[in-house]
Amino acid sequence: MPHEHLHRWYSPNLSREINVLAFGHRGYPVILFPTSMGRYYENKDFKLIDSVAWFLDEGLVKIYCPDGIDSTSWYNKSIHPADRIKNHIWYDQMLLHELVPLAQRETGVSRVATAGCSFGGYHATNFGFRHPEVVKYIFNMGASFDIKDQLDGYYDDNVYFNNPPDFIPSAHSDFFHDLFVVLGTGTHDMCWDANVKMANILDAKGIHRWLDVRHNAPHDWPAWREMFPHYLSLIK
Repeated sequence: MPHEHLHRWYSPNLSREINVLAFGHRGYPVILFPTSMGRYYENKDFKLIDSVAWFLDEGLVKIYCPDGIDSTSWYNKSIHPADRIKNHIWYDQMLLHELVPLAQRETGVSRVATAGCSFGGYHATNFGFRHPEVVKYIFNMGASFDIKDQLDGYYDDNVYFNNPPDFIPSAHSDFFHDLFVVLGTGTHDMCWDANVKMANILDAKGIHRWLDVRHNAPHDWPAWREMFPHYLSLIK
C-alpha cells in the first residue's frame, strides 16, 4: 500500500473542517476528486489508488484526495439553486487558496494536475479551466461536464462560470497553450457523447487534448482503474 497521510484542517472558505487524504512521498501533485457526493476516501476504497501504486512508490506523483461537498452544493435540493452554486464557489476557493498551496509547498511544483471519475471529472475540468495558472494537466475518466440539470432550470452568471460547456468557449488564458486534457471514456459509457462534445469544444480553442474512447469500456471503476495509470504516464 502506498504511503498515505490524512490532512485535516479548519477551512476558512468553507467554515468547516476539511479532510484530504494524500498518497506518496513526493512527485508531481495530482488533485483527485471523488465522484458525485463521494468522500475523501472513495478513490482509495474503490482501488483507484492501488491502480497507480507504482507511480507513488517510485516518487513520480503525489496524489491528494479532497473531501467532496456535493451534498451541500449541487445535490442539495433543500436549498435554492443560487445557494447551491454559491456553496460550490466556496469549495472552489478552498481548493485554490488552501489545497493547491499545500500541494505546491509539499512538491515544489507550481501547476498541479487535476483528475476525477464521473462527476469528479466535472470538478477536475471546471477547476482546471477556471484556474489554468495553477493547473497544467486534466485527466478525466467517464466525466460529465454539464451541471445545469442539478439546478432546476435556474441560471445566472455563477452557473455560467462554473459550467464548462458554457464558459470554456469564451475563456482566454496565456496558460492554455500548454494545458493538456485527457477525455477518457468508453463505448459503453453513458458519458461518451459528453466527452465527444467537450473534445470538439477544446479543438475549437486549440487546446491540446486526447479523446480516449475504449472499446466496450463501461461507466465504472474497472475501466477507470485501467485508464488512470495510463494517464499519469503522460506527465512530463
